[in-house]
Amino acid sequence: MSTETKTLTNADAKIQPKLGVKALVQIGMLSAIAIILMMFEIPLPFAPTFYKIDLSEVPVLVGCFAMGPMAGVLVELVKILLNLVMTGTSTAGVGEIANFIIGCSFCVPAGLIYRKNRTRKSALIGMATGTLLMIVIGCFVNGFVLLPTYAKAFGMPIDALVGMGTAVNSHITSLSTFVMFAVAPFNLVKGIVVSLVVFLIYKKISPIFRIR
Repeated sequence: MSTETKTLTNADAKIQPKLGVKALVQIGMLSAIAIILMMFEIPLPFAPTFYKIDLSEVPVLVGCFAMGPMAGVLVELVKILLNLVMTGTSTAGVGEIANFIIGCSFCVPAGLIYRKNRTRKSALIGMATGTLLMIVIGCFVNGFVLLPTYAKAFGMPIDALVGMGTAVNSHITSLSTFVMFAVAPFNLVKGIVVSLVVFLIYKKISPIFRIR
């Protein structure tokens, strides 16, 4: 093997996610932190009360940045499963699956972009990209899956959910405006808040994961 090939191999090894024993322990630690953060929810004034923001995606995004997107996906999965065991489900698991998809749509793209170039600029670009994807996918999942499932699970027409939105935001008059004026802003705020927290703390905690 040539010196150049060895150099490339070593460089590739540095950015490959290592899911050894230490990484699995770190994934478990981040998942535990995520499930704790899920307990602290903050309602937003422009959305119905069942839309509450939490910071549980912070450990997921940290996992993506530190160990690669696959590690972040595992943190997200364990977080959802633990929450399912602890609190149960009112949507036959559909809500949990939707939350998993939406969470991954934010963190995985950010992790992929940051993995290619570990700089602050790359992190910002990754988090901005992830936020935009989370908004788009979140609107689709909520409009076509989550909200109809919630309505069916609680035995209420979809108009009743729309009415809950109208009560806090007069611009919400239909399912489409519910998605536009409640779901989209909710995911935007969540993406910005989570990104800001990770941007402020990541370099300080990164030595734990032995990364740059």
